[in-house]
Amino acid sequence: MGFSIRGTGLRAVLLALGCAAAFQAAAQNAYPTRAITLVVPFAAGGPTDVVARTLGASMSKTLGQPIVVENRTGAGGTLAASYVAKAAPDGYTFLIHHNGMATAPALYRKLAYNPLTDFAYVGQVADVPMTLLGRKDLQPADLPAFISYAKAQGNKLNLANAGLGAVSQLCGMLLQESLGTQFTTVPYSGTAPALTALLGGQVDVLCDQTTQTIPHIQADKVRLYGVTTLDRIKALPDAPTLNEKGLKGFEIKVWHGVYGPKDTPPEVVARFNEALRAALKDPSFTNRMAELGAEIVPADKQTPQGLQTWLKSEIDKWGPMIRKAGVYAD
Repeated sequence: MGFSIRGTGLRAVLLALGCAAAFQAAAQNAYPTRAITLVVPFAAGGPTDVVARTLGASMSKTLGQPIVVENRTGAGGTLAASYVAKAAPDGYTFLIHHNGMATAPALYRKLAYNPLTDFAYVGQVADVPMTLLGRKDLQPADLPAFISYAKAQGNKLNLANAGLGAVSQLCGMLLQESLGTQFTTVPYSGTAPALTALLGGQVDVLCDQTTQTIPHIQADKVRLYGVTTLDRIKALPDAPTLNEKGLKGFEIKVWHGVYGPKDTPPEVVARFNEALRAALKDPSFTNRMAELGAEIVPADKQTPQGLQTWLKSEIDKWGPMIRKAGVYAD
């Protein structure tokens, strides 16, 4: 037997459907209705934390709600990434992470998430160049002299880094591979103690990002040998690149991306991306990044697709090098 709705009944059904659609649209347009948590995998006051807090303040202007930074440290950033991957995909928990998203699959034998499948991509933020530094009294006076000296000294040179998975460790690995030599590496539990050791003369060499090193370079407390970008940077215009002084193609920088749990609704991701792109044009954000030597990424990298493509390329770049070096975390 067939069934039909006529007259008043039909109008009631259509009205109900229309109200439901309107309610859903209104709910989407209303997002967000409360504070949003931006999880940072590293300690408060560190380079990524500074980027996150400055970014959150700018994004809040577009979203109309505060962005609260939550520091979840440990295991090279994997604890924070795992937390966000498993968070409710409601648009109120996001992650900002650096190169560690790309290196974790090779560094960790057991990883609780897959960077390529367990996240919704929002976009990239800013690139921070690295600087190659020596202790103030290290013998070579410039980059060409350092290259010759490093090849001759080999493991007599001590190379500091900020620990397993840190970008300073990656930079050191790339430096040794480019020079065809091996240094004695000295890991520290973070950027601050590694830089302190260099300033105190306990180690010879360190790769570290401009957000940390520019004040010490300006105060003439270290030897600056060069920057790790292909082109010179505005913050240190007189500093040569490693690429131009003998290490062709040498490039590494700290890049930052924003992620949500994988099932975050597309309209929420689009809204968060809108706020991200607005922040990357906000003078309060761009000026602060310029002070730290950071550079806003091009428009094509500010998109979800841009971040996804870049992450895949970085996994492909660093995975083989890490596995060749035999560097693993249990």
